[in-house]
Amino acid sequence: MTEQDFTHLNSRGEARMVDVSPKEPTLRRALAKAKIFMSKAALKSLSEGTIVKGDVFAIARVAGIQAAKKTSELIPLCHPLMLNTVKINFAVDESNISIEAEVTTVSQTGVEMEALSACSIAALTIYDMCKSVDKEMVITDLALWEKTGGKSGPYKRV
Repeated sequence: MTEQDFTHLNSRGEARMVDVSPKEPTLRRALAKAKIFMSKAALKSLSEGTIVKGDVFAIARVAGIQAAKKTSELIPLCHPLMLNTVKINFAVDESNISIEAEVTTVSQTGVEMEALSACSIAALTIYDMCKSVDKEMVITDLALWEKTGGKSGPYKRV
């Protein structure tokens, strides 16, 4: 196994932050998605705005944005990035809430981890705010769905 196989390890197997200084900054975008399944009672309370902790979607959106901004503090070896946009969207279905997090930057490295962090923390915030109504919620399907920019080119989950 060579250093090229694991970019976060040097030739001695020690952790390192990848040197992105030789790379040209490009527009980078990543889209992550997740779902949180919950009871009909919890979904009803959510849609009626009767969750006692407050406006679930507003707070989950802010939490997701904060998570994207703090990704490099949470995940070792991630580069701190100046983010251009962080968008969090929710869609309510009959059994779940779909969460999408889109993050953009102009940088030498991508924003996949920021989008995944934003999506997961938004889901965890919904869980936290709704757990008094439903303790059996399940967060699923957290994944990167799209990315653009950078040397590796675009990616789209099929």
